[in-house]
Amino acid sequence: MNKVLATLLAGFFATAAMAQVTAPATAAVPAVPATAAVVKAEAKAEKSVAAAVKSEAKVDAKADAKVQKAEVKAEEKKTEAHADAAKTKANAQAKVVKADAKDKPEAAAKAEKVDAKADAKAATKVIEANAKVDTTKVNAVADKAAAKVETNAVKAEVKADVKAAATK
Repeated sequence: MNKVLATLLAGFFATAAMAQVTAPATAAVPAVPATAAVVKAEAKAEKSVAAAVKSEAKVDAKADAKVQKAEVKAEEKKTEAHADAAKTKANAQAKVVKADAKDKPEAAAKAEKVDAKADAKAATKVIEANAKVDTTKVNAVADKAAAKVETNAVKAEVKADVKAAATK
């Protein structure tokens, strides 16, 4: 534990020391003259980027909401499946208790068969619910990635527009 802490602290101090080093001097890049066209293009660019970021955030929120809704629905289905299985098992056991003494072994065997079927049915419902949640999660990730790509495309487009305006 002491070695781990020592390593972490050494890494922290090394990072802090590196952060103190001044950057090497670079050649001064002439600034783009702020003409009216450049200013207008930059304003339009900021507006477009803000709209794209807002749209991306909206898509992300919707995707997260879909995932959350799917998870809640899946939990409800799982609970319902387990409850149905328990009810079926209880009914089968009640039949065993009600059976005559000579019919009890047969009723017990039938109850075990019913228990196994109920467990299998519940497990199938749980698997299906989990699969739906997983599908929703994959779709949400895809939606988020598509929104991110669109935002990056808008950023690249407006950057090109500003450069074009600067050359005019």
